[in-house]
Amino acid sequence: MFTDRGCAEVGGVEQTEQRPVVGNVEKKRAPGCARNIDDLLFEMNTAFSAHDANRLAGVYHWTGMSGSTAYNVMERLDAIVQRPLVDIVPVMPEEVAPVVDDAPLYPAFTDAAASPAAPEAPAAPPRPRTPVAVRVEQTQENGITPSRTVFGLQKHFGCWWIKG
Repeated sequence: MFTDRGCAEVGGVEQTEQRPVVGNVEKKRAPGCARNIDDLLFEMNTAFSAHDANRLAGVYHWTGMSGSTAYNVMERLDAIVQRPLVDIVPVMPEEVAPVVDDAPLYPAFTDAAASPAAPEAPAAPPRPRTPVAVRVEQTQENGITPSRTVFGLQKHFGCWWIKG
């Protein structure tokens, strides 16, 4: 949240400034492939902390892109990593509530006394949801004006990549 009031006034907590990554960084994953969303977010955080467009480009889905388009994307990635980072958030798909219709199709033909209520089957555990995008929350160089970039997600050959 961006405001001219203090964090305590709006019920917020001030975040400590993230220090840039210096020297050799231990990776959580094998180089070149983010096998899960956590690895992708880790790699993106590391790129932003180091203001390293090349590292962010390492998790970008370049497949099928022409050379001139790639240069434009690279310039955009460089501009994005230079801005102060606030947060990187996975964007989850909207939940679709199942339609439950307890009314019988033909209520005139049901006999509550003749057919005892069937026991309800236990609900299946919810399927884990996969994010559909990654939202990068930042501020402009002035540290006040918010900036938001949304990257789509692409799974390709078992690896997660950002796109768009």
